[in-house]
Amino acid sequence: MATAAARAPERRSIGRSILAVFVGFVVVFVLSLGTDQALHVLGVYPPWGAPMYERELNLLALAYRFIYTVLGGWLVARLAPGAPMKHVMIFAAIGLVFGLLGVAGAMAMSPRLGPLWYPIGVAITGPIGAWAGGVLYTRRRRQPAAGSW
Repeated sequence: MATAAARAPERRSIGRSILAVFVGFVVVFVLSLGTDQALHVLGVYPPWGAPMYERELNLLALAYRFIYTVLGGWLVARLAPGAPMKHVMIFAAIGLVFGLLGVAGAMAMSPRLGPLWYPIGVAITGPIGAWAGGVLYTRRRRQPAAGSW
């Protein structure tokens, strides 16, 4: 039977795990919406709520969201109390669910505010970006310090 003292570190670890994944989502969300807002204000994107069918603009949004998701995956791995790639894969799986909900929402929307390939691209590239961020963190962590033999 586990004692209360033995369960305390386990609870802290679960809390830190949840926090790591949550922080990853917050970072991706804030950076994505912040960049969206900046591009709307600068007139690169049409006003909020207006359709955006231009391929180049949707590719731009997909590109920076991918970069932010790589950063999110790296951050989740960095903050994970242990098993960084396990945390990253949980982050990626939850992101995939949200991405698929976005695809379903876009399919149900009439009229659409953009091409259907865009939310599909977000759903596909999200888990890939998260995984890449986790790999970047774990590979970098295993490299010896500069100048060491």
